Amino acid sequence: MYAIPSRKRLSQEIIPGLYDRERASLQERVKKATAVCLTTDGWTSQTATTFLSVSCHFIENYKMVSCLLDCFEFSDGHASENLAEELLRVAKEWDVGDKVVCCVTDDAANVTKAVKTLNWAHQPCLAHTIYLVVRDALEVMKPAVDKVKAIVDFFHRSTTATRKLRSTQQQMGMPELKLERECITRWNSTFHMLKRILESKEAVVSTLAVLFAPVDPLSQEEWEVLQEACAVLELFEQVTVEISADSHVTASKMLILCNGVQRRTAEHQTRVATGTAKELVDALCASLDRKFHRMEHTALLLETAILDPRFKTLVFNDDRAVDEALQRITAAAAARSSQPTPPPGDEAGERTVEASDVWAFFEERVSRDATRRNPAANATLEVRSYIDEPLCQRSADPLSWWETKASIYPRLTQVTMRRLCIVATSVPPEIIFSKAGQINSERRNRISSSKLRQLVFLNANLK
Repeated sequence: MYAIPSRKRLSQEIIPGLYDRERASLQERVKKATAVCLTTDGWTSQTATTFLSVSCHFIENYKMVSCLLDCFEFSDGHASENLAEELLRVAKEWDVGDKVVCCVTDDAANVTKAVKTLNWAHQPCLAHTIYLVVRDALEVMKPAVDKVKAIVDFFHRSTTATRKLRSTQQQMGMPELKLERECITRWNSTFHMLKRILESKEAVVSTLAVLFAPVDPLSQEEWEVLQEACAVLELFEQVTVEISADSHVTASKMLILCNGVQRRTAEHQTRVATGTAKELVDALCASLDRKFHRMEHTALLLETAILDPRFKTLVFNDDRAVDEALQRITAAAAARSSQPTPPPGDEAGERTVEASDVWAFFEERVSRDATRRNPAANATLEVRSYIDEPLCQRSADPLSWWETKASIYPRLTQVTMRRLCIVATSVPPEIIFSKAGQINSERRNRISSSKLRQLVFLNANLK
């Protein structure tokens, strides 16, 4: 007996109503955040319409929350002034203009300048940086990669070849794996393509020989190059996967992961045997040195790593940079002393026992004692005590740790909430645009920009 809504009612009533309710609900949650990190990126639809998305990341009840604030048509040109104006508009609409502690974007000059125009701290997307490093380095083995692309395209075009490959895999007792294609905007798709063809090497070689395929086969040396290259690129794949999670603290890992990938890549310089693989490793090492040589002096990253109870100061090589970061953290904690904090032992901010008159004299002494204390001294004690705490396990949730220590380090906890909300990448907007591409598909390319905006928002935020 259910009356199915008509297309008109869905488009004009149900979706807009759902969008308004979800947006209002999300606005209330975002307003309660003490600090936010923004990520932004652009996308061009099939109808050559440019869209700009702005995502927000904050800590709610000691849990990392990521949400889409807006995804709107951007037709005023890509000048930094226009981008800054739109970013500021979104921040004001969501009442977070004075709460932005960092904005993470790719390395595009216009976006970087727009963020700096707004006097927001800017952090380049680590995933995009890794993409540039690997993409440029892979040029040294372009002939071998092009041959792999041609082989993969051959199997994807020919159903006969695909069936024969599957049959050969069965006969050889190998898992039936489909060859993967490369996506030019994602470096790790190239890695997955190379890794997959190596896993099916014997079956692929045999099938191409039987079918007399019109493609250039890989030489034995090229197979060896692919094998050594995948061993090196596996490191970058691990880092990309680790930093792309939007429900976990990620920025505090950046220094450790970057130092780790630099050192492990350098170790491969003495392990690889083929000349092309050596060129690849040398190119990767040179690019990593250029991109990451000043990372340990980035204030936000230093402070974020120190305030992660899994790492603290053990990940740094420069003691002076650590001392300066601790001084900034202490000063920030002292500045937070003037803000109200929950009474000790009562994280909810409500006393369980009502104070009576007989305790009045004691409460007055407590108040006078609190006013006599030096906020800077208290903040210093908190920082020192925190540093002396044993490290958490690397698999532990740092936000859960801070939840249990909030009453012990009330000032430092407030500073931490303004640091651990920072994310390492601008991957969330890219995921949103992948979904937007599925919504604004070839068969739905006449959908209006306003409707696409509502659908993308609901797709990203409805749980």
